[in-house]
Amino acid sequence: MKIIKHSVLAQNAHDPVTALLETLGIDVVPDDVTSNDYATRIFLNRRESGDGALCVANVGLVLAQHSLWLQCLPRVQPFYAVKCNNDPVMIKMLDILGCNFDCASKGEIESVTKLGVSPDRIIYANPCKTANHIQHAASRGVRLMTFDNEEELYKVKKLYPSAQLLLRIGVSDPTALCPLNLKFGCDPIKEAPVLLKLAALMELEVVGISFHVGSGCRDATAYAVAIAHARRLRDCGLFLGHPMNILDIGGGYPGHKDPSYISFEEIASVINNSLEEHFPIDIGVHVIAEPGRFYAERAFNLYCTVIARNCVPANRITKNDKNMSDQGFMYYINDGVYGSFNCIMYDHQKPNGYCLRGEQDKSYWSSIWGPTCDSLDLVVPCTKMPLLEEGDLLVFENMGAYTLVAGSEFNGFSRPEIRVFIQKSDYVMLVALMLSKENELLVNGGSHLAPPNSQLCETFE
Repeated sequence: MKIIKHSVLAQNAHDPVTALLETLGIDVVPDDVTSNDYATRIFLNRRESGDGALCVANVGLVLAQHSLWLQCLPRVQPFYAVKCNNDPVMIKMLDILGCNFDCASKGEIESVTKLGVSPDRIIYANPCKTANHIQHAASRGVRLMTFDNEEELYKVKKLYPSAQLLLRIGVSDPTALCPLNLKFGCDPIKEAPVLLKLAALMELEVVGISFHVGSGCRDATAYAVAIAHARRLRDCGLFLGHPMNILDIGGGYPGHKDPSYISFEEIASVINNSLEEHFPIDIGVHVIAEPGRFYAERAFNLYCTVIARNCVPANRITKNDKNMSDQGFMYYINDGVYGSFNCIMYDHQKPNGYCLRGEQDKSYWSSIWGPTCDSLDLVVPCTKMPLLEEGDLLVFENMGAYTLVAGSEFNGFSRPEIRVFIQKSDYVMLVALMLSKENELLVNGGSHLAPPNSQLCETFE
């Protein structure tokens, strides 16, 4: 594999994407180079200098997800959920594509604004905020923020009375991977009208309704129910004198196709039908959303090295005495649940890797463990794998969401190195997007709440 970064950059020395790639350390590669090819080259070059895990991001997959969003939800302006993956490359690429940003803390606001994002393109989507963080948002000019209770209204009135508020209602999919109404969201029938009235009496501006059905949604009807509640509450808010010109439909969108989950296209169909019924275009409501997993999950693969192997009776792995006479293997790798695989504990994921050097005829009962001394550091409890050797690379795909961002360095084990590449055709497309007048209007001009431009969708095709 040949990285063609320098020859491409020499030919395009003055375009803004070139400067950005150099700043962020993104390699341009030929179109036939895959994430696995790119990772293999890196491991070959660093075999003697490092033994940590490697995370590889393919910018082209971020572009593909954005294209899918534009095709399926053309009315909805995405505000990327920074909590999902705060890698600077992710943020900057989505900035270029015209996405806005959902931040939940002072730190996230800072990380986004430092990359050049205007504060009017940020929603502070945390219904319960510290006083210091509200004051910080005010100092940075981040006006759009959520609330779901009376005490928060008093806090905002005291610290940031010019904020533009979105009322977060508690409508959730109980079957979602991570239901969120356990922590946030007021009752849309009993509590929401009371809060809208209180905000009016306090002369605070409520500009719309917000909800989040839960991360990893499995039932799209939750969106339909929430949108119907939002329309009723919009009418209530208008009667009380609030502008009510924004609808925030939150997150919950899948990041890759999985037959055990509802598809993004199915969710989008339900949303579009509900919007047409309750929020037709002519009523002048800007519709926004907070996708995180949708953009980040597919783009990142994690590559772990087998650092040790232990041959054991297979029943130690399967917990079945019928396998007592079979051979099994416990493998130890250089990342675990205290690192990138924290998603097992916090995001209910069940990762399953494969060996990069290919399949063998015979497979054995196997378990895969992280590198720490904690016996809870178990990545894959029980699976069938070919015989692995120390130094073999295991690939874990779709590892971009709620993984790196929540990892630690427990026991002194470092976080994975992150490397990013873009295929040449995607690079050319990025240049075209940045230089086109249509995208320039979306990124730097016009309303920060304007829906994504359909012209961009045509560019991706």
